[in-house]
Amino acid sequence: MQTANAVHGRGAPFNPANRFEELHFEADADADAALSVDDVADARPARTKYFKDKTQSVLTHNDSPDVGFDTGINPYRGCEHGCIYCYARPTHEYLGFSAGLDFESKIMVKEDAPKLLRKELMSPRWQPRVVVMSGNTDCYQPVERKLEITRGCLAVFAEFRNPVSIITKNHLVTRDIDLLQDLAKHEAAAVFISVTTLDSDLARVMEPRTSMPRQRIEAIKKLSSAGIPVGVMVGPTIPGLTDHEMLSIIERATDAGAQYAGYTLVRLPHAVKDLFEKWLEVHAPGKKDKVLNRIRAMRDGKLNDPNFGSRMTGHGIFAEQIDKTFEVACRKAGILGRRPVLSPTAFRRPSGAQMELL
Repeated sequence: MQTANAVHGRGAPFNPANRFEELHFEADADADAALSVDDVADARPARTKYFKDKTQSVLTHNDSPDVGFDTGINPYRGCEHGCIYCYARPTHEYLGFSAGLDFESKIMVKEDAPKLLRKELMSPRWQPRVVVMSGNTDCYQPVERKLEITRGCLAVFAEFRNPVSIITKNHLVTRDIDLLQDLAKHEAAAVFISVTTLDSDLARVMEPRTSMPRQRIEAIKKLSSAGIPVGVMVGPTIPGLTDHEMLSIIERATDAGAQYAGYTLVRLPHAVKDLFEKWLEVHAPGKKDKVLNRIRAMRDGKLNDPNFGSRMTGHGIFAEQIDKTFEVACRKAGILGRRPVLSPTAFRRPSGAQMELL
C-alpha cells in the first residue's frame, strides 16, 4: 500500500490500482519516507493533461430511481476539481486510468460535444425532456474557462429551448448567465450550486480546485439576481465532518437567493473508500474513526451501499438525524422544494434556413 502523503493542489494522496488492470505502478515507499510531506508533494507529477475524447454521442441515459433524472451530458471525463469523496472516480478505471490522481490530472475532453448535441436534438427520435449537466463530473471545471465546451452546449440548448439543469461547484457558471436567462424565460433552466462546507480551510484540501465556499454563495446570489431558478445542493454530507454545517449552509444559501435545496450522503464506491480513508489520515486524523464509523452505521457496517433506494440516503439513527436536520433547515429558510419544475413545451427545432446561418 502506498504511503498517505498530501499532494499539493490535489485531493487524492496516491493512485490506487485499477481494479480492471493486472499491472500497476507503485511509487517507492522507502524513497518517499526519506522526504518530508512537502518534498514528496513536489516530487510527484501534478500537472494536468488533457486528452481528446472522440465519442460519437454525448447524451447518456439511466434508469436509476435515485438520481432524479434519466438523461445527462458530461463534456469532460475525469475532474480537475479533485474532490476526494467523488463517487465518479471509479469511472476513470474504464479508461485504463486510476481513480486517484489520474482522475483529477488526466482529463478526457469532448471537443465535439456541442456539435454532437445539436445532431441528437435535431433527430426526430429525440423527445424533449430535461437534460442534466454534471451528473457525473463537473461541467465547469477549470479548463472550461478556456475551452468553453459547456457554454457551447448551453448555446445549443438555448437554440432548441430544451430544458437543462446544472449542478456545479464552480463560480464559472455565472459566465453563462446570458444563455441561462434565455432558457429561464421558457422555464427551461435551473442551476444547483453544490456547497459541502463553509470552512475554506477544509474545502481547500477536500475539494482543492473548486471555487471557495464564499464564491459559491456569491454564484447563487448572481444567478438569483438574474432571474435564474437556483438551488443549493448540500452534498455530499459527510457525517462527523460536515453534517453539523447543514443548517448554516442552507441559511447562507437562501439569504443569497436559493429557492430550492437538496442533499445526498457521501458515497464511497470501490477505490474511493481507500482514498477517502487515507485522506482522513492526512487531513483529519483525529476525526477519522468517528467519520468512518458513522458512515458504517448508515451503510450496514460497510463504507458503501450500492443498492437503489438506500445508496443516497442511508438508514439508521445518524441518517435520520441528518434528514430531520435538513427538513428543519428548509422549513426555517422557506425553501420551496427539492427542485423547480422545468418544462419542455417551448422546445423547437431550427428551420433549414436557421441551420445554414450557424
